[in-house]
Amino acid sequence: METGDKVTITVEATVHAPVEKVWEYWTEPQHITKWSFASDDWHAPKAENDLRVGGKFLTRMEAKDGSFGFEFGGEYDEIRINELISYTLGDGRNVTITFIGQENNTKVIEAFEAEAANSVEMQKAGWQAILDNFKKYSESV
Repeated sequence: METGDKVTITVEATVHAPVEKVWEYWTEPQHITKWSFASDDWHAPKAENDLRVGGKFLTRMEAKDGSFGFEFGGEYDEIRINELISYTLGDGRNVTITFIGQENNTKVIEAFEAEAANSVEMQKAGWQAILDNFKKYSESV
């Protein structure tokens, strides 16, 4: 039963790299483990990605000191290579990531449905931190 309107949060970053590289770094597990965490005291020791409609993905995120960790995963609903990824998280929330190539830059826009446990501000800050970490990694390799 619906208890109210869903809140959609949007975060974005412009990555100084061509869209093909950005797509590769976003979708390949060997790269995902290098950026999919919000701060330097966390890491992503494991990532799996079956990048196809109906395929599943899973990233394990953990505090480096071992005090906390969780799995972030879902199932793909739509994929347009170098353009768009849409998926549903395990808890039923929807996420859409748009990749807009602009010469040698790529604008990455993530829109996701908020969950009820944490404030919108906290969720936006966390997802933005991960996206910023992606940008930093993609521009440094």
